[in-house]
Amino acid sequence: MYRTAETYTVVVVMSAALTSAAAAAADQRPDGWWKSAVVYQIYPRSFQDSNGDGLGDIPGITSRLDYLAELGVDVIWLSPVYRSPQVDNGYDISDYRDIDPLFGTLEDLDTLIAQAHERGVKLVMDLVVNHTSDQHAWFTESRDPASAKRDWYFWRPARPGTVPGTPGAEPDGSIAAFAPSAWTFDPASGQYYLGIFSPGQPDLNWENPDVREAVYAMMRWWVARGIDGFRMDVINLISKPEELTSGAVLPPGGESSLGRIANGRRLHEFLAEMNRAVGLDEHRLLTVGEMPGATVEVARAVTDPARGELTMVFTFEHMNLDQAPGGDKWDLAGLSLPRLKGNLAAWQDGLADAGWNSLYLDNHDQPRAVSRFGDDSPPHRVNSAKTLGTVLHLHKGTPYVYQGEEFGMTNAPFGAIGDYRDVESLNYHALALAGGRPEADVLRSLVAKSRDHARTPVQWDATDNAGFTTGTPWFAVNPNYAAINAEQARRDPGSVFAHVQKLIALRHADETVREGRFALLLPDHEQIWAFTRTRGDDRLLVVANCSSLPCAWPVGQLPDLTDAELLLGTHADARDGELAPWESRILRLA
Repeated sequence: MYRTAETYTVVVVMSAALTSAAAAAADQRPDGWWKSAVVYQIYPRSFQDSNGDGLGDIPGITSRLDYLAELGVDVIWLSPVYRSPQVDNGYDISDYRDIDPLFGTLEDLDTLIAQAHERGVKLVMDLVVNHTSDQHAWFTESRDPASAKRDWYFWRPARPGTVPGTPGAEPDGSIAAFAPSAWTFDPASGQYYLGIFSPGQPDLNWENPDVREAVYAMMRWWVARGIDGFRMDVINLISKPEELTSGAVLPPGGESSLGRIANGRRLHEFLAEMNRAVGLDEHRLLTVGEMPGATVEVARAVTDPARGELTMVFTFEHMNLDQAPGGDKWDLAGLSLPRLKGNLAAWQDGLADAGWNSLYLDNHDQPRAVSRFGDDSPPHRVNSAKTLGTVLHLHKGTPYVYQGEEFGMTNAPFGAIGDYRDVESLNYHALALAGGRPEADVLRSLVAKSRDHARTPVQWDATDNAGFTTGTPWFAVNPNYAAINAEQARRDPGSVFAHVQKLIALRHADETVREGRFALLLPDHEQIWAFTRTRGDDRLLVVANCSSLPCAWPVGQLPDLTDAELLLGTHADARDGELAPWESRILRLA
């Protein structure tokens, strides 16, 4: 039996003083610093290769710090670089306290942290603790039924009346995110273990206090090395349903186990305990929880400062609007502008008085924003990327920029299944074909939604392999790199890069951008995304034509522009009474 939350006391043993690196980092984190910050996500294997092996690495990231400082970002979010078999590109961790040789060494990471801090840039590590790798020492030990770590994971017998290890003997019918079943048979144990993403990613049992303390100790170890926070992978899955925690299996209903696991009954308890045990608030760390299936109500509770859990969450609702009702991400559906802006406005309103929003359209798990929400054709790519940036950065919350988004990288022109690398995409292709779906339909969905679009190498310049590597890249570079690359954008004062620079500078300088209350205007307009940000007597108006057709200015439907000041616009030749395709303006009202 476990000790309950009331009787179990987390004993935090901290060193008498943080290391000098950690102490120096903490000194640069005033209260609420993340409200004025802009975060830049790096997917290491695709960012910059330093040694010609075709894989991005930590020294490659360090070599690009001046570029990030020039852009103006405040924080790097580093996707996993820990030791890993790379079943899910590092989101299957076999050693939380070491660096995978693919990316470098622990000393390389220390150097990155130190040099980033010298430039005023903070560093946030990815934290993947819903599951480990099946090669982690904890899991290897747990395979012995007599081990003290047996209960660190979820082990269950075969379904009654079946032969263990045969089709249909799984404890229940749950399907994993990246595999046909959420249960994997282990011949050495004679039982099945739970892995709701893949067999290589067994789920940790957070009901066990020893598991939680092992996680917290690891987190304290990283804080002592000087990092500035954690992005927490699928953190709202750590509290499992009572059916599982009581020794049974998942409840019936639905195919995927994910929806039935999210936002469990002990989630808030675990997050608050983590905060206290690691000192997340004490050290003023940025903490953002990835929470698939989280509602506004869950997010408001998690991010309410009075509760002491996390500083912000990643919502997924706006990422699911372009899929058919009742379907999964691969069931494509059109997305109207009113639905998108209405959804984000609901999150703005829901977290207005308690909590904080994270703002993103792009990351390592999503297709490229300019191809998905904008228009990546040559006449409109630059302006649509700039206008999507305008809308994103002017909402209330902390904006996230994904590598290459700052100069308008697009989806890749994938064709056959051989062009893909991601486990999710390959698994979907195999299952959909086995289920009788025509391959043309399957490939159409992959072209629209595959995570691989975000994982092609960063296009630094027009040289071979886009300047990413002197060797053979692990993943083919998007062939449009000669026209779309960071070096070209840095030289062009009208580029996406220059516009994002100005958006970041505006957030740093303007308190209304950071703290002003959000109000959506023209909610049903099919082309215009308009809203105000208000702080006291100061009011900003954002107006964006989110379409590839010109649009008349909605006279009489927006605030009076008499004596308004244009703070930033996408078009130098803006016309009164009309918005050009993908034109946006930020104005300070008189």
